[in-house]
Amino acid sequence: MKNIRWLAVVAAVIIVAPSLAEARAGAGSSSGSRGGKTDQAPAPTQTAPTSKPVERSATPQQPAQKAATAAPAAAAPQAGGFMARNPFVSGLMGGMLGAGLIGMMFGGGFSGGLGGAGGMLGLLLQFLLIGGLAYLAVRLFRGRNAAQVAPARPAHAYSAGAYSAGRDEAAMARSGGLLPGGGGGPVLVGSASQGLSITENDYTAFEALLSDVQTAYSKGDLTGMRALATPEMVGYFSEELSGNASRGVENKVESVKLEQGDLSESWSEAGLDYATVAMRFSMIDVTRTIADAKVVDGSDHDRTEATEVWTFLRSRGGKWILSAIQQA
Repeated sequence: MKNIRWLAVVAAVIIVAPSLAEARAGAGSSSGSRGGKTDQAPAPTQTAPTSKPVERSATPQQPAQKAATAAPAAAAPQAGGFMARNPFVSGLMGGMLGAGLIGMMFGGGFSGGLGGAGGMLGLLLQFLLIGGLAYLAVRLFRGRNAAQVAPARPAHAYSAGAYSAGRDEAAMARSGGLLPGGGGGPVLVGSASQGLSITENDYTAFEALLSDVQTAYSKGDLTGMRALATPEMVGYFSEELSGNASRGVENKVESVKLEQGDLSESWSEAGLDYATVAMRFSMIDVTRTIADAKVVDGSDHDRTEATEVWTFLRSRGGKWILSAIQQA
């Protein structure tokens, strides 16, 4: 009987422990939507140089665009030399040379049997015609080579502006100017945005959402959560809360404090504004059993830290809400 009880305890630990290792809202997974950038990795920042890709999303996965490197069969370069690619020119020249050779075989000379000055004139005309055809062949050959080489180099391949802009933006993302955050110290770092200006008020809203989302999650307040996150994210939070309830535990996240954060990227699309922000924050994160309030994970007095990448969205003129969470 004792062995059976011990086995039951071990099984419960194995089942519950992985689920409680990351207990806060959205922890342990990367989910949500980032609009047209859902399948793209956020730009690296000091706070989160890397982040995990979105694993669960309501946004349909965009198929990778095929590189336009396969030219149509008709436009593919043909094998062989110039004569093989230009049968009309080769046939004409072959016919002229053949006629001259036949004339020589029957004693009429290369000029085709014309004598005296007429023969010389005919021979000269043949040479001039052959020379003209050779000149035309060289011009056609050079033109064809130029047409084949030109598409191999994209118009922007040597555009210094296109590449330097990307490098400058990445540098600004890593070393942007500090903006004052909560706790009386510089917290959020500004960076170059992509067509969307992020202000100090926006950073304040991001920090408030970090705390408000965790508070609503701790209370199991899905109604309040609907004002803070997209329906997609509310659905994921609901699944997590249901899983906790089925295991007989509840998670409490309190005293959330943003320690450091910086803007990864911001943009607008389809009438919506997006901002992806890397945040390192500390909190009291504890999980207790519902029956007797026994601590099964975390601590009710020791602070823990986490680093995540959150994406927020808003309609034009609206307020920011949470759209995605990615683990760093």
